[in-house]
Amino acid sequence: MPGIIDIKNLYVSYAPGTPIQRHALRGISMAVEKGEYRAIIGPQGSGKSTLLQVMAGLIEAEGRVSVCGKDLRHKKNRDGLWRQVGIIFQYPERQLFEDTVFNDIAYGPRNMGLSEDEVRRRVKAALEAVNLDEEVYCLSPFKLSGGQKRRAAIAGILAMEPEVLLLDEPTAGLDPRGKRQLMDLFSNLCRKKQVTLVLVTHDMEEVAHRADTVTVLYRGRIAMGGTPKEIFARCKELESIGLFVPFAAQLATSLQAKGLPVRNMTTLPEAEQEVARLLKGRA
Repeated sequence: MPGIIDIKNLYVSYAPGTPIQRHALRGISMAVEKGEYRAIIGPQGSGKSTLLQVMAGLIEAEGRVSVCGKDLRHKKNRDGLWRQVGIIFQYPERQLFEDTVFNDIAYGPRNMGLSEDEVRRRVKAALEAVNLDEEVYCLSPFKLSGGQKRRAAIAGILAMEPEVLLLDEPTAGLDPRGKRQLMDLFSNLCRKKQVTLVLVTHDMEEVAHRADTVTVLYRGRIAMGGTPKEIFARCKELESIGLFVPFAAQLATSLQAKGLPVRNMTTLPEAEQEVARLLKGRA
């Protein structure tokens, strides 16, 4: 069975047929299952954002791309994909445009042809999901604080109840508390509502703590794939292509290099348990 996202032999080139032609993606093949939390990591310029935009139907590509059962080689399928796939860029608040918060969040559901009662239900549910009070309904989105604008913009995506949510560094510019709240929201959507998440990020700790699987891109190709534990056990390889690894993974590699019998680990709680086990064994 193909995944909810199924990509085979994908190529994307910019300015094809010209002297400045550049290959952004080369021979990408991958599948993402329904309800999966997939992280895509890689150094700057590796093709991460381009791949996300292909999944969203925003870029026409060479190869086979199927998302939510739709073959994206056909323009009509790409044009209609917004009904099932939401994409959140680094600064989604820059896409706010309506006169009130309510109308901004309602824009997508209204364009889906839903009844006004259903639109109102979705707006209310989306605001609750991002922890905004109904008091902001009638306010101009441009009068909100920076963090509130970010949440209102994300609520506009959530109100369309997407099957797939594509996240391109969605916490850029947020403080640690705001970042944690937002990523908790996305995790809950994945775990409780089976929304498929694809996250592009440079935050390796986030990947280690939340992702089910990881795809590593390098120079437009897939360099590695696997679980966070499998990927971050390859510290030297990741560092050689310019990626940092979580502290717990660095610690495991260092201890293993000294001949100590420690298992691979990716998160701080795992590191605490493993070090405690090691110390207990040596007591």
